[in-house]
Amino acid sequence: MADPPQTDKTIGQYLEAARLCEAVFNKKNKDYGTAWRILRTTSLTDQIFIKAQRIRTIEEKGGAKVGESIETEFIGIVNYSVMALIQLEHGAELELDLPWVRVEKFYKKQMDIAYDLMEAKDHDYGEAWRDMRVSSMTDLILMKILRIKKIENNEGETIVSEGVDANYLDMINYGLFALIRIQEEREGL
Repeated sequence: MADPPQTDKTIGQYLEAARLCEAVFNKKNKDYGTAWRILRTTSLTDQIFIKAQRIRTIEEKGGAKVGESIETEFIGIVNYSVMALIQLEHGAELELDLPWVRVEKFYKKQMDIAYDLMEAKDHDYGEAWRDMRVSSMTDLILMKILRIKKIENNEGETIVSEGVDANYLDMINYGLFALIRIQEEREGL
């Protein structure tokens, strides 16, 4: 049996969702600079947890009282995950106030890694995410966060499990898949 091809549709939708996240990241960088550099990865993990928990609460209650949408929260999950990966890679070796050209380069590198992972996993899993509910993606993100917290609490030690970086990359991809599925649901696809 031949391997299922990576669809042009998936690639286009994925890149569109990624561009949306990057555009928000760029705008926030213009507003705040690289203030996020002060955060430890544990704090970034907690920020992602807050966003994912809010999505789950909105999904369960059927609505929100605060103006930010679920889409905004998934964008936040993607961007905080990228920030965490940058922090993991560079840590305290970088100055807090980074020039935009460096931040942009770091951001693109992490998103490229996430894209490569998506292609590999989509090949192996045959785009199973397309049949998933957005609420399941929310739950998977929450599970990834709890895994990261456990690894962080164990000072990064694992026996057979992936490290925190793999979990952040998965959250980027689940966040982007959720944005795609929300858009498709909105369009009645």
